[in-house]
Amino acid sequence: MRPPPPHLVSFLRHGQCSCLGHIHQAHGFMVPRGLHQDSLLLAHLIEACFSLGFSRYACSIFAHKAQPNIYLYNTMIKLLSPSQAIFLYNKIPRAGLRPDTYSFPFVLKAVVRLSALQVGRQIHGQSITTGLDSDVNVVTALIHMYSSFGCVLYARKLFDGVHFGDVCLWNALIAVYAKAGDVDNARDLFERMPQRNMISWTTVIAGYTQMKRPKEAIEIFRRMQLENVEPDEITLLSVLSACARLGSLELGDWLHSNIQKHGFSGIISLNNALIDMYAKSGNIKKARDVFENTKGKNVITWTTMISGLALHGLGLEALEMFSRMESALVKPNDVTFIAILSACSHAGLVETGSWYFNSMASSYGIEPKVGHYGCMIDLLGRAGYLQGALELLKRMPFEANAAIWGSLLASSKIHGDANLGDLSLQLLMELEPDNSGNYTLLSNTYSAQGRWSESGMVRKVMRDTGVKKMSGASFIDVNNRVHEFIAEDKSHSEFYRIYEVVLKIYEQLKMAAHLQKESNGLVEFDE
Repeated sequence: MRPPPPHLVSFLRHGQCSCLGHIHQAHGFMVPRGLHQDSLLLAHLIEACFSLGFSRYACSIFAHKAQPNIYLYNTMIKLLSPSQAIFLYNKIPRAGLRPDTYSFPFVLKAVVRLSALQVGRQIHGQSITTGLDSDVNVVTALIHMYSSFGCVLYARKLFDGVHFGDVCLWNALIAVYAKAGDVDNARDLFERMPQRNMISWTTVIAGYTQMKRPKEAIEIFRRMQLENVEPDEITLLSVLSACARLGSLELGDWLHSNIQKHGFSGIISLNNALIDMYAKSGNIKKARDVFENTKGKNVITWTTMISGLALHGLGLEALEMFSRMESALVKPNDVTFIAILSACSHAGLVETGSWYFNSMASSYGIEPKVGHYGCMIDLLGRAGYLQGALELLKRMPFEANAAIWGSLLASSKIHGDANLGDLSLQLLMELEPDNSGNYTLLSNTYSAQGRWSESGMVRKVMRDTGVKKMSGASFIDVNNRVHEFIAEDKSHSEFYRIYEVVLKIYEQLKMAAHLQKESNGLVEFDE
């Protein structure tokens, strides 16, 4: 039954049009009534064709339209492949038309997908020619385009050339800085913008998280809560990642409750992030609870749980989880095998780890990457097979990175092989000349063997080359506020009160130890 004219738009736009027969029916209804001359209805028909995969039919409709207007051109540019979209955009002037404020954003998206910066610059020039280079939609699209190619200075110049308070424009530039890793400039813009929305907050939070600055990410999230801005899935993912890095279990629990409260429990990505957060925050039981209650587990869900078990030294449980994963017919990926090899390393399962490593390509079709070789070298080194680890390093088809040499340096300390430590440090000094931890490990290896002159020489090299020992840092979450403590730093506002409490604890421990010795008859009395 043919739909009546008042319902034609609804028929085309709301899923009622679901096959080519319906497309023919709608088109056949429009033509004899002259409705195909209505650009809006024709655009809806074209969009329905593309949504169902009938792009050729859509192109035929457009081609047979006499003198299509800019609205129809924009519809086609939005829907076509990148190269076709740019080609059609270039035909607009030949049709006697001018691009409008929608043409530029649509074609610039095609430019980004095609990675065609030079074409993007030409289109930027055309926006100036048409006088639309100061339109908020066009400027925002240009900023997105330049940011996709890492052209931060171009994006900032565009932003500084206009004076809009439009939140989308500000968000676009904040995203540029966040993507480039310049979260300080992103924060500066965030603080100065005339109004903010949920995207503004999320972009800054995600930027801090990606730059491994979780304390600032959580601080911004706290402010977001105080201003009653509801987080979305992306916000929660970023904050959960920050919690995992800080080990902030209290906030993680609150986020878990918030996710349940807002009905987000069915979102796989959030459940995966919760598993990761709980595992890294020390509560492997809750990680398993979330895992077991997650429906439709994907490869990331399984891999995250396996990684969490490995992190807690539960190597056998991790391997059992992998067996369950295979039984569930979920295909592992290369990250899964990083987790498996890490589990074997923590559990000292050399033969099992070697079997998985050697069967990756043959049984699972996954070629080992440098990370897998690194895990295997770490497994052999931890277990004391230092020569085998070194031989595998020489055979691998990749250049050994700092993580691999660092692993060998650590293994050489565990098993007292100063020669391997020497070799590892020489390579690490080239790869990470400013990493004080490498020097410290080798110095400690020499000290453990009583080779004090060599230990002192390593310390001297550190001084001579200007390598400074990195200060240790720790975080603690108290009353929903994250506090950071750095060795020898007295800047905390409650430093003196904290010091007094620590001193009292020290005195109490000292007294307890004395009483214990006294009860065991170990206290010496002066004659």
